[in-house]
Amino acid sequence: MDWLGIGVVIIGIALFVLVVILIKPLNKLAGILNNLQKTTSGLPQQMEELTSQATEALRSGNDTLHEVNQQVKELTPIFQLVGDATRAANYASSSLVDAVMKVKKDTNGNEFTKRNHLEGIYGLATLAYYIIQQSKRRNTIDMES
Repeated sequence: MDWLGIGVVIIGIALFVLVVILIKPLNKLAGILNNLQKTTSGLPQQMEELTSQATEALRSGNDTLHEVNQQVKELTPIFQLVGDATRAANYASSSLVDAVMKVKKDTNGNEFTKRNHLEGIYGLATLAYYIIQQSKRRNTIDMES
């Protein structure tokens, strides 16, 4: 044999030894890949279940939103009535305050009421006077109509 043949035999023996050494790790790698295949084979079914659950949750949320929107549409007139009543009460109270302030400015006796601490009674009397005047005006308007 010449040197070329001896070199080929040495390389062959080295490769055989390398294969013998790598058999155990390659078998372990094959087992790991087999387990990985078993694990990933169930993934499509799991993903399908997950997406169906997510779709059902989205449908449920959408239905809930539609119900809430419907209920808000039904309650909107009530909210508008409450808003109108609030504005009317605000207008009435502001006009009442304006009238009381006008009567208070027009009458003398501020010094007397402050000196004797009769502001509350004065306010009540002013309010009563205003109410009486308004009822008289309404009665005259009703009789004219």
